[in-house]
Amino acid sequence: MLLGLIGVAIFSLTLPFTRLAVGGGIGGSAGLSPMFVALGRALAAAVLAGGWLYWKRAPLPPRSALPALAMVAIGCVIGFPWLTSVAMRSLPAAHGAVLVGVLPLATAMFAAILGGEKPSKGFWIMAILGSTLVVGFALRQSGGSLHAADLAIFMAVLLAAMGYAAGGRLSQTLGGQQTICWALVLAAPPLLPVVGWLGWQEAAQIRHASAAAWTGFAYVSVFSMFIGFFFWYRGMALGGVARVGQVQLVQPFLSVLGATVVLGELLEWQTLIFAIAVIAVVGAGRKMQVKRG
Repeated sequence: MLLGLIGVAIFSLTLPFTRLAVGGGIGGSAGLSPMFVALGRALAAAVLAGGWLYWKRAPLPPRSALPALAMVAIGCVIGFPWLTSVAMRSLPAAHGAVLVGVLPLATAMFAAILGGEKPSKGFWIMAILGSTLVVGFALRQSGGSLHAADLAIFMAVLLAAMGYAAGGRLSQTLGGQQTICWALVLAAPPLLPVVGWLGWQEAAQIRHASAAAWTGFAYVSVFSMFIGFFFWYRGMALGGVARVGQVQLVQPFLSVLGATVVLGELLEWQTLIFAIAVIAVVGAGRKMQVKRG
């Protein structure tokens, strides 16, 4: 649980720094395009992953691991970064962070589908309650209807949950570090020409991007896309995907605080109350039984 919590603490700053990277910081400084941020950060992390694998002289993953690695690559390396980068163009980071609170339920769902884990009825009740809180928050903040950016966040959550569950299961045999590193390396060949084309098309925007934007890009590349997964997948390998995945319920609260510090967003009392309510749910969810397959 502690390893999972460290991973979540690192991930909790992903949305604030993504918003910073796409030009959503204080004063609306010149930013990078959402597509360049999403795919560029994955390619930068793939370079780090390749270096780590070479340093460790890691053997090639078995062929049986390729489907799970593909799901990690599609969900965590490409899908979640791209959709959240698009959403952060128009959503406050604190708002998006609370929406991501639905991730533990989605992760448990995919863990049951992909990994054979069997959460108890009480576990599902707590997970559904936490998710209901964040959906209610989204509807309240959006005036009773979900916006396109809200839907992008929820789609990002589904893709991330798939990658978390597949990667968490694979980490039990391949190891957490190798799981994320091989997923990044697997995604690199198709990413390289796309990022190169984006760099050529958006050369002027890239040259004029502010230091704040590049700081945000550096964080999501090194920490969100690489180092955080070392802790996250190791924690899920030891404690189970569904149970450790519930630690993500504290992520909205940490992200809201991060948005206040990094972006200067106002900390509204309604947001704080919803975040605290979600944290209370994770405390109850931890006590519920989860049978591991």
